[in-house]
Amino acid sequence: MKSYREELTFETKTRRAYINITPQVEAALKKSGVKEGLCLVNPMHISASVYINDDEPGLLKDYDDFLERLVPHIKRQVMGREVVVAVTNGKFDFGPWEQIFYGEFDGRRKKRVLIKIIGE
Repeated sequence: MKSYREELTFETKTRRAYINITPQVEAALKKSGVKEGLCLVNPMHISASVYINDDEPGLLKDYDDFLERLVPHIKRQVMGREVVVAVTNGKFDFGPWEQIFYGEFDGRRKKRVLIKIIGE
């Protein structure tokens, strides 16, 4: 079994941001050489999240409005601590519109996101 680890680093200019990180995670998958397995993506900070959804600007604004209004101190618990994506034939098993996002809730400083890929 292969194992591959990589870290992404983000430093947003704003306190809150939602960044599509799918291309970076797909690049890590390609570097890993894994064709069948699993990919874990985890922000290594309590004030950030990763999640899977559609890359639609209205949806991103809805998230931001909802989180600030209803759960200003527990955004990570609502949005999620990590995502795990199945890998088949060297590609992610996504639904038609699914993408991986990094949600930043207390930015303007460097933060890391762990990518861990295991498989054959």
